[in-house]
Amino acid sequence: MSLLGSIIRKGAQWGSLAAQPRLTASDLQYKQLLALLQKAKHTSFGRHHGFADILLSNNAWLNFREQVPATDYQGMYERWWSRAHLADEPDVCWPGVIPYYALSSGTSQASSKYIPVTEDMLRGMKRGSRRLFFDITKFGLSAKQFTTQMLMVGSCTMPKREGLHWSGDLSGIIGLNRPLWIERYYKPGRHITDLPEWSERIERIADEAPSWDIGFAVSNPMWMQMIMERIIEKYKLRNIHEIWPNFEVFVHGGVFFEPYRPVFEQLLGRPMQYVDSYMASEGFFSYQNRPETRAMRMLTDCGVYFEFVPFTDENFNENGDLRTAFPRTLSLNEVQEGVPYATLISTNAGAWRYLLGDTIQFTDLARCEFKLTGRTKQFLSVCGEHLSIDNLNAAINHADKLLNAGVREFTVAGVRDGSFWAHQWYVSVENPSVTPEAFMKAVDAELCRLNDDYAIERIYALREVRVQLLSNDVFLRWLESRGKLNGQAKIPRVLKGEQLAGFEAYLSGQGILA
Repeated sequence: MSLLGSIIRKGAQWGSLAAQPRLTASDLQYKQLLALLQKAKHTSFGRHHGFADILLSNNAWLNFREQVPATDYQGMYERWWSRAHLADEPDVCWPGVIPYYALSSGTSQASSKYIPVTEDMLRGMKRGSRRLFFDITKFGLSAKQFTTQMLMVGSCTMPKREGLHWSGDLSGIIGLNRPLWIERYYKPGRHITDLPEWSERIERIADEAPSWDIGFAVSNPMWMQMIMERIIEKYKLRNIHEIWPNFEVFVHGGVFFEPYRPVFEQLLGRPMQYVDSYMASEGFFSYQNRPETRAMRMLTDCGVYFEFVPFTDENFNENGDLRTAFPRTLSLNEVQEGVPYATLISTNAGAWRYLLGDTIQFTDLARCEFKLTGRTKQFLSVCGEHLSIDNLNAAINHADKLLNAGVREFTVAGVRDGSFWAHQWYVSVENPSVTPEAFMKAVDAELCRLNDDYAIERIYALREVRVQLLSNDVFLRWLESRGKLNGQAKIPRVLKGEQLAGFEAYLSGQGILA
């Protein structure tokens, strides 16, 4: 087995070397844009926006910015994607009939979104996934590790047939199109992933867990945590390594991992390697390709062209929406390290100058590495406090460690307090001795230290910070009530508008909120 592992590891190392780009990241992006425009120039969208003329111009990316408006999901769907989705009209934004639609969990909107998924997009995602597997060799794993099995936890792999296409969660669609080379190592298998109910899938995974030799896992942190908890409970274990002694690598994505780390690590018998990845229903964008940093390297030639909009009040309103359809965007060779940007993407699934909704900061331009900092609509600034998701996560982690609280989930909202404002936090903790007052003081003090705007507003407009402690089941039941208890389930870190009203109505209905 060690010989086989050595052969696989060596092959992956060679694959990592072979995958190194020969062009600069900026040149790869320009080449990517040209390829996307060429492929889509005869679609309805391409003809309407003059893709053929853009391709003939001397500066395609400048003309692309000037001729194609930036938009969001509603803008793309209402005018373009709905034609392809509702009537299976071909050649709308991408050649042919769209074969799949990913149902997005939609942290910024209550209703599900239908995101087109094409064969070209799936090929690009497989290309990125191969690179991630190759680069795992940089994390100092033994040869034996490459003969272990991989647990891939996602949504149901039985999507719904609708006309000429299928609809389901992206992880389930990916499961249907998993590359053949991975089947030998993949768990739990279609006999489990085809089950529609999450609770039944988790129970079946727990039933079969003793027969598996899991070395790698790929999952949303919430669901991996729930699976490990169920296995430990079922077999009365001290930790997951008693049943999976070779479990060493956890590839995660979808949410910030740090709030999950303390409770997650209580389920382990020894330290693990954590690998960040950044995948959304719109594509696979980046992953952590070396252990020295938590930042992720951007995939610049896997079917996505990126533009960057400085995340400032000049470009975005108080709701996180673009102020104009033609903002001044930056290409990869124009961005700076340490500056917050929102991302526009154009993809091989027919998204064009589409506001993804995430904000990032580059940490190493030479390596094309960045970190996620939040979402355009999931920042908190009701009175000028300008709190990013980074700030919120850091404050929660500080309070968690200081109080040994065992935080599982949290969310926060800005609410009116007379003529002033208040922050209302909802937090689940495992330590019953933690009080709302102690938690509030720890979070408030850390935010004042991290963010000068917050510290100033605490003196003037932001008069109160409140904390309500909830059980973790309350968060999970709320997701279930919204039909979002699935493989992409995530608690929005900032609640606003209809989402806030819905959450408070749910708490009131449960007798939790007066």
